[in-house]
Amino acid sequence: MMELSLARADYLQVGVTSPKSLKVLHGASSKKGAQNKIVIADQAGVLTCFGMKKGNLQMVFKTLPGTKILRVELGGIEGPQSEKIFVAAGAEIRAYTKKGKQFLSFNTNLTESIQSMSVSGNDLFLCGNYIFNQYHDCQDENYFLSPDKINDIICLPQKNNMPIMPVLACQDRALRVLQKSDMLYEQEVSGPPVVLALNAKVGGEGRDEVLYGTSDGKVGLVQLTSERPEHIWEIPNDNRYGDVSALETFDITADGTPDVLVGRSDGMVEVYSVEDGGEPTQRFKHMLSESITSVQGGCIGTAHYDEIVLSTYTGWVLGLTTEPQQKRVGMPNAATVTDDNNMTVMKMAALSAEIEELQQKVLMERERYQVLSQSDTAVSAVPNFSLNDKFSLSRDDASYTLSIEVETAIDTVLLQSDVPVDLLDVDKNSAVVSYSSCDADSGNFLLATYRCQANTTRLELKIRTIEGQYGTIQAYITPRIQPKTCQLRQYQIKPLSLHQRTHIFDEERPHNSLKLTGAFSQAEVHSWIHMCLPEVPERTPPGDEVTFTFMSTFLETHLECSYRKGQATFRSDNISTISILKDVLSKEATNRKINLSISYELNEDSIPNVLRRIHPKLDYQLLLAKKVQLVDGLKELQVYENDTSFLGQEYQEILENSEQLLEEFKKQPCHLERLYGMITDLFIDKHKFKGQNVKNKVTALMGILDNYDLDTLIDFFQEH
Repeated sequence: MMELSLARADYLQVGVTSPKSLKVLHGASSKKGAQNKIVIADQAGVLTCFGMKKGNLQMVFKTLPGTKILRVELGGIEGPQSEKIFVAAGAEIRAYTKKGKQFLSFNTNLTESIQSMSVSGNDLFLCGNYIFNQYHDCQDENYFLSPDKINDIICLPQKNNMPIMPVLACQDRALRVLQKSDMLYEQEVSGPPVVLALNAKVGGEGRDEVLYGTSDGKVGLVQLTSERPEHIWEIPNDNRYGDVSALETFDITADGTPDVLVGRSDGMVEVYSVEDGGEPTQRFKHMLSESITSVQGGCIGTAHYDEIVLSTYTGWVLGLTTEPQQKRVGMPNAATVTDDNNMTVMKMAALSAEIEELQQKVLMERERYQVLSQSDTAVSAVPNFSLNDKFSLSRDDASYTLSIEVETAIDTVLLQSDVPVDLLDVDKNSAVVSYSSCDADSGNFLLATYRCQANTTRLELKIRTIEGQYGTIQAYITPRIQPKTCQLRQYQIKPLSLHQRTHIFDEERPHNSLKLTGAFSQAEVHSWIHMCLPEVPERTPPGDEVTFTFMSTFLETHLECSYRKGQATFRSDNISTISILKDVLSKEATNRKINLSISYELNEDSIPNVLRRIHPKLDYQLLLAKKVQLVDGLKELQVYENDTSFLGQEYQEILENSEQLLEEFKKQPCHLERLYGMITDLFIDKHKFKGQNVKNKVTALMGILDNYDLDTLIDFFQEH
């Protein structure tokens, strides 16, 4: 299959944009190959519609600034040719024609700002963070309270006179299909879905196929039929690209089958072709320096040349076009060459004039600023800047990814932590990091400064935490603007920070349990669990009893939390998980002066189970450490002996892969010590529940670890 060749074309820059804030107006009567218009909204509240004509940008309309616009959708005629423009700003919906005339202003009076929206005929489907509302002819009709945060909404096309079925993408790894105010069913997906799109714009042949993109970078297709919903395919994120922030289908390869267009938060743009009944095949990828907020397909710059239209966080609107940038070699008409040359000269002259005009404006504003700053009436104002940040747990390497994006170039980012953490190397991070000495006794464990290169607007960091150690990481972000200003962001490191929500609990594993009873409300115990574990919704889910299931991203051990008013039960196959929960919840209840009755049951069989889960990681790290220790000696031998063929196969492989081994060892600082720490904690926690202090036996345990053997280690745990 041929690779796709696309060339970049920049069109316009608006203000900072939100996800799904750009749409292509195809028009109900557009001829095939005709140029389309683009409509885009920014967080300054400005809605802009423009097109291209003979290489020049033609503005159709532009609204005045107002409330921040978070979402743009098209409505009107059902299907892909919708041409009415709907925008969500705060709790208000406004609608415009393609000429820019406003024909609707509807204040929903919702308590939450509208975060996502879908339009179908006379129906509006609006979602805040947790609440779904359906309006028919601007009259409130249906309502649903989601148990977890709603990230996106899409509606399955109406068929057989059935009610419209909205699909909610929820943070707890579930797609919830609604009918009126009730949930029909939910479909679990592999990661938290953050963006949805209809397959082939109408839901495929059965009008019930939905594409989803997750926060851990996967893209999948599900068929949402009430009889038997099922997964059709899923694209894994083996290359560890950013989370999926934009998703659409469009036939950019012109083979008659819609392709899947994917935009990611790290700037990666991908095109996948899907053959009938087959798996997706990547046809194109391109890396931008900013996160993608929207992706669409259409014909914009030149008639008959399709392109992928993108918007970035800082407001750039650009295209990746199929139009060849170099003219084909042949016998062109002389008049055509002359016309092309004249057009190029005119474009260059217009750009030069625009640059000169901008330089004059900058010079005048600088002089004006200098005059104002020296006057007695001058008032210093702190410049405001938009910041897009995300702190999320990655299952692949059990570490947190901190991404920071600013609308202007970043100067420095200062990280400070009151909890022990490790900073890991990130290949795509070009910033220079320097560490300052910290006083651990004062509760300061990390002080690191990242100095960014010029024009860097996005920085990505990797942080590995230790379970049981909890506190706060603070980031001070300073952009390259004058006067100097800084924004502070705080990120909570939770006691069980490496656990992730799941929907599976393996009953066959040996479990330990912890039971708490006392005079506490359901909301109180929910707030404790929210404090202890990531991916727990801030609001207490509806129902008299709530159950959450988690999995450790590091050891793949399970945890089940089930609670109601006056009672909470925790089950896990890892004693250390139960021990951390017991310590933290006891401390929290004591601070709130709540009397707790604590009971627990230990299962001795769970210890070998956890040790066997640690074994592959520990064995690999010990082998890696031994190989790295041999690298220097083998390299010296290679210098003195030109021929190293007398070495065994194992040593020759170490020499051949020495750079890769050193790089891998460098990327995993303190990994071996961390595994030793987990085994030591497991040993201490086991005896702590029995009321025994075994810290004097830790030295013997470390001796066994230095000469590691799994069976010997299990015997040591069982003997003591």
